[in-house]
Amino acid sequence: MKQTPLVLSIISLVAVVVFGILFFTTGKSEGNAAVATEEAGAPAQKGDIVYIDLDRILMEYDMANDLRSVVETKVQNIQAEVNRRGKKLETDVKAFQEKIDKGLMTRSVAEVQSQKLQQQEAEFNNYAAQKQQEIQEEQVVMMNQLGDAIQTYLEKYNAEKQYAMILTNQGGAPVIAADASLNITEEVLAGLNEEYVKNKNKKE
Repeated sequence: MKQTPLVLSIISLVAVVVFGILFFTTGKSEGNAAVATEEAGAPAQKGDIVYIDLDRILMEYDMANDLRSVVETKVQNIQAEVNRRGKKLETDVKAFQEKIDKGLMTRSVAEVQSQKLQQQEAEFNNYAAQKQQEIQEEQVVMMNQLGDAIQTYLEKYNAEKQYAMILTNQGGAPVIAADASLNITEEVLAGLNEEYVKNKNKKE
């Protein structure tokens, strides 16, 4: 019975998923080239089409940093537990294989032990899959919370500014080139952080 490679592959898969999520939540997009191709003219006016750099907001918004820290801690704890269980199963499989190779158990005992290990492996597979889903759900909830907070703020912000449209630019799309005065990221980011700090202080 050679189950060790399978166990290691599952652990590797979970690690890749975890790493991918951490990279997604912390990594900066390489495609964030400045879209402004002209010097900024007059500040954006009522009725203009303006845009925000979502990548920058997700990196510098205090709420995003706080939520990211919480999610990263949860992901690390999940990964540690999956690794612990995987290593234990790997150790059990190796010990069983050594006993088989040395002829230290009868065929009937070996069959019972083999079935037990197969059950443990199935349980581990289910556990790893469940934890992978939990990680994905944590990521989705975090992004939904950020999206809702940003949208709520922008609706209130635009009620005053009355821009014709506020575009969300990410990774250089959909805004490829624009006057720098139409980039309202700095103002929006400052407002988001100010409102988040106020709400956070109220809760505390």
